[in-house]
Parts: sequence; C-alpha cells; structure tokens
Amino acid sequence: MLAVITGATKGIGKAIVESFAKEGFDIVFCARTAIDVKQAEKEWQKKFPSQKIIGVSCDVSKKSDLQKLMKQVLSLKKSIDVLVNNAGIFFPGKISSEKEGTLEKLMAVNLYGAYHLTRMIVPMMMKQKRGHIFNNCSTASLFAYSNGGSYSISKYAMLGFTKNLREELIPYNIKVTAVIPGATDTPSWETVKLPPNRMMPAMDVANMMVAAFKTSPQTVVEEIYLRPMKKDISEDEF
Repeated sequence: MLAVITGATKGIGKAIVESFAKEGFDIVFCARTAIDVKQAEKEWQKKFPSQKIIGVSCDVSKKSDLQKLMKQVLSLKKSIDVLVNNAGIFFPGKISSEKEGTLEKLMAVNLYGAYHLTRMIVPMMMKQKRGHIFNNCSTASLFAYSNGGSYSISKYAMLGFTKNLREELIPYNIKVTAVIPGATDTPSWETVKLPPNRMMPAMDVANMMVAAFKTSPQTVVEEIYLRPMKKDISEDEF
C-alpha cells in the first residue's frame, strides 16, 4: 500500500505519516523545508525499516514542485491507495485590513496545491477503481470567527472542493473525506500559552483517518469533525 502525504514533517501531518506507516504503508511525503524533510525521512526509515519512506522538499503552491513530488511517487511503480492533502498555512487577520496578497498566498497553498496534486493522482485512482483522498479542512471551513480573514475563505473553499470531488468520484469507488479538526496541539499554536490538555493531540486526528480508511468498500466517512472536549478556544483564553 502507498500513501502520499503533504505538509508532513510537523503537527498533524507528522502524526498522519506515523499512523499510516504503522499500518504497513509505503509513504511519499513532502514539506517545504529541505532540512526538516531529510531529518524526518531518516527518522522514519529507521523506525519503519521494512517500508519505503521517501521525503521530497516541495512547496505545494508551485506546480513544478508538485511534479517533482509526482516523479518520486511514480518511481515506486505502485498503485496509490491514499492521498492526504494536509499542507496548509495560517495568517490571522481581517479581510478589511490584512496585508495585500494574503488571500492569493493562502489560496495557493491551502486550496490550489491540493487541487493540482489531486488532479495529478486521481486519474491513476480512477483507473484502478479505488483509493481514498483526505483533505485537511478546519472548523474554519464551517463557521466564521474573528480574525479568520482569508484563511477562513481558503478553508471554506477547501471543504467545497472536497464535497464536489466526492460526488464526482463515486462511480470510481474512490472515497473522499473532509478532515475538520478544531484546535490541535501543533506548532501553529506554540506561541499561545494554554494548558496542555486544552487542545487535541495530533495523533487523535491521524488515528481517525486510519479508521476511516479501514471502513468497508461500501462505506465512506464523509467528514471527520473533531473538537476539543471543552469546545473551541476563544480569544480571551490567549
């Protein structure tokens, strides 16, 4: 089995790699920072010696980088069982006052990267008549919040993309799942001082994805919606 995972060296992405690797998957993963990719690849090759764990330095907003990623995927000459579009960035702000170009940058990484990589991989899944695509959305895909700005716009778009893709791929037995996590303990929150048990562990999100993958062929988990037990984090907690 082979999984392709973007944004995979930290936080939820790192947990996703480890969860699928524990299930015996070979994995091609990517992240933007070359040194992080090399370090993670070395760590996982040692931890999972019987599997192929290949890292690629890739900025998902650049088609040329995605093509480089696909070259590594195709070199394994294996069917692609799982695609996880996890790469994303977050800039807080208000639509009326955020820096010029914020929307374009967020859309390029949070939506267009997933769109273009999916279009590269889906024809192979359609040919094999199976596969599972996970798109990492956010609770910002579901409702507006203060300082959401262009980030929320990009995540609403990601959920819309996911829903349309799911409908389109039903005839090919390809499952499409929107992953919608609330506040998760990742580097994105490292500057916010909160009790350790206030946020969800990244591994909880990853393990739910593996569980969704394991459902029978006639079942699709359309959305994985996870929130902290004490509900979402409010600004007055910062």
